[in-house]
Amino acid sequence: MAIKNIVLVHGAFADGSCWAKVIPLLAKRGLKAIAVQNPLSSLADDVTAAHRVIGMQEGPILLVGHSWGGAVITEAGNHAQVKGLVYVAAGAPDSGQSFADWWKDYAPAPGAAEIKPYGEGYVALTLEGVRKHFVQDIPSDEADIVYATQGPLAVKCFGDKITEAAWRSKPNWYIVAARDETIPPGVERDSAKRMGAETLVLESSHVPMLSQPDVVAEFIAKAASSL
Repeated sequence: MAIKNIVLVHGAFADGSCWAKVIPLLAKRGLKAIAVQNPLSSLADDVTAAHRVIGMQEGPILLVGHSWGGAVITEAGNHAQVKGLVYVAAGAPDSGQSFADWWKDYAPAPGAAEIKPYGEGYVALTLEGVRKHFVQDIPSDEADIVYATQGPLAVKCFGDKITEAAWRSKPNWYIVAARDETIPPGVERDSAKRMGAETLVLESSHVPMLSQPDVVAEFIAKAASSL
């Protein structure tokens, strides 16, 4: 099997442009990368958005998720075209778990205090939260673009349950962000171990695809080539 299609799923407080540095690097390696635009309105809605993109590709898929997008690929990854899963500092709930269940036993990361209400039923990161705790290892002008383009997340997403965790039946990989101040690095490490994932630990913020895109692209490409 030759995996040539990469579908990229962003997380909360982001949009598809968070993959802008990785996409051309994957293209140079002969891979077609497409980013999903999640509505961030519910797990079901985001899974539907991912399935829509997956269904438009020809052939097998490597599905990549960041942050909240990890919960999305955990459910969406049951699609027949998906042959493997890559988690980038991402949530990886088990069957019957929600994202909130997944990290509830860990002390909140510093960035959690900067998640604030954004209209009725939604939350977003403050500018300080983005600069200091989300993308603290990229230039400030880039960080401000991340803030300006973020997608607010429906609070209900945190409680939506995974039906069947795709990582239990499909090959998986995990990038742990050791300097993550949005998701506790401990839950990332423990999840990667529980999943039996091939794991890469990076000294990065929560968003290594922006701070270390070459390394992230190479990790994704190697995963695709191994399937």
